[in-house]
Parts: sequence; structure tokens; C-alpha cells
Amino acid sequence: MKETISMTDVLALSLAERIQLVEDIWDSIASVPDAVELTDWQKEELDRRLEALRDNPEAGSTLEELISEIRQSA
Repeated sequence: MKETISMTDVLALSLAERIQLVEDIWDSIASVPDAVELTDWQKEELDRRLEALRDNPEAGSTLEELISEIRQSA
């Protein structure tokens, strides 16, 4: 049997609990990626980005570089 949770119930949770709820929901969605259909626009954009990466693989930044930039700007 499915349990129903209201917005009032959600808002009664602490911030940490709400963040955990969102993470749990996201994990449940991510566990079945084929169930999420992309629009034609999204597919075209992904194809464009993949082609740009293949054309110039050095153009992007590493995760470490991005984290460093964010920390420096804070």
C-alpha cells in the first residue's frame, strides 16, 4: 500500500530531512534513467555538446578546476 505524504508533512520536516527526502527521490529517479524521456530539443542539445567535446576535448574544465574557481570566488 502506498503511503501518502502531504505538503504540510513535508514542510514539518527539518531542513536536513527535506534535503534527504529530495536526495532519496532523485536517487529513485536516477535508478531508472531509461524511464525519463528526453525531448527532441534535449537530444539535439546533448548531441551538440558531445560533438563539441569531440571536436575540442581540451575546451572544458576538470571538476577540481571548477571547485577551485568556486572556492576562490566565494
